[in-house]
Amino acid sequence: MPRRLLRNETLLVLALSLGASGVSALISFIGSLTKPGGLKDQAAMMNSSQAPGRPWLDLTWQLFGIATALVPVALVAHLLLRERAGGLRAVGLDRRRPGFDLSRGVCVAAVIGGSGLLLYLGARAAGFNLTVVPEALPGVWWKVPVLVASAVQNAVVEEVIVVGYLLRRLGQLGWTPVAALAASAVLRGSYHLYQGIGGLVGNMVMGVIFVLLYRRWGRVGPLVAA
Repeated sequence: MPRRLLRNETLLVLALSLGASGVSALISFIGSLTKPGGLKDQAAMMNSSQAPGRPWLDLTWQLFGIATALVPVALVAHLLLRERAGGLRAVGLDRRRPGFDLSRGVCVAAVIGGSGLLLYLGARAAGFNLTVVPEALPGVWWKVPVLVASAVQNAVVEEVIVVGYLLRRLGQLGWTPVAALAASAVLRGSYHLYQGIGGLVGNMVMGVIFVLLYRRWGRVGPLVAA
């Protein structure tokens, strides 16, 4: 396709997904900075109740949020199919190599998870990060399944769009590998800025590592698993 169409398509996909999340995170961070008190005395909530005291309505909202968040991934799959690239198979999200994806994902999670936790604790102690509250759901029967589904949704959205799709499109637009890596890492860090500076820096570093691993393996499957 012409470069102009590729550029516009990429901007629209980002505007409907993680690009918009990056702007939202920036506004949230500015609000936290201008709020009385330090960052470490404030909380960043990740999974909270959408209808307190009404578990069935809450479950409906939770599932609706997960489903709608996956729409940009469906759009990317459609665009890649239209390109005759094989849909999500073009970025390595399929069932061809489940053992490979899972084993590599476990190893990546162990390394990234451990170092990321240390960075978060250090940034919070230094006053650069909010206190991240992973979940604040009531003790209902659907709590764990919803949290797992939310984690899967976030993983699929992030790795398909920020790594697989974005790198493919930037390459088609003539970006150098280094520039594309930087763009992907900055985007990943931007939508975690609501957590504070630690969330920004830590996820940018993770973004660099994930891009390098994707280029080595040619698959986002292990990254989603991680």
